[in-house]
Amino acid sequence: MRLVVGLGNPGERYRRTRHNAGFMVVDALAARVGAGRGREEADAWVAEARIGGEDVLLVKPLTFMNRSGLAVEALLAARGQLPGEVVAVVDDAALELGELRVRERGSHGGHNGVRSLIESLGTEEFPRVRVGIRKGELREDLAGYVLSEFPEEDVLVVQEIVGRAADAVECLLRDGAAPAMNRFNGPQKG
Repeated sequence: MRLVVGLGNPGERYRRTRHNAGFMVVDALAARVGAGRGREEADAWVAEARIGGEDVLLVKPLTFMNRSGLAVEALLAARGQLPGEVVAVVDDAALELGELRVRERGSHGGHNGVRSLIESLGTEEFPRVRVGIRKGELREDLAGYVLSEFPEEDVLVVQEIVGRAADAVECLLRDGAAPAMNRFNGPQKG
């Protein structure tokens, strides 16, 4: 069973923020497959689903972004699973709003949630779907930017990119990382 882990921060205060793009994608996947309300397990919200022909556990760590890896590590340990069974979905301020990048592995790139995953799991060897959240030039206050809500005029673009990111996760699970990268990386293909 794969773990599809959306990174974000719990609570109403953060629900619509840029940093919660990972949570938004997991919520979209849960809605698509009728995963139900889910439950709490190992400091995470989890729901079982079947996506891309695979049984998966949808996961939203409730430990806050910078400690996301602790919840994922606990889930893996409790289920006797390996770090390579994780697919992470994360926001990325290096990518323009509306862009996606699928990667088979890699560094944290300055993202504290991914850093926590890498530190807790002891490896960079897990695929990820990176969701672009930047609009124009980044402000110096990156933390303030990622913790701010998407402006009203971007809501439709956000809904579209969340849907495309959910498609990318499905493709990655069904076909593997290389086909997902070919289909979703780079300029949007009509």
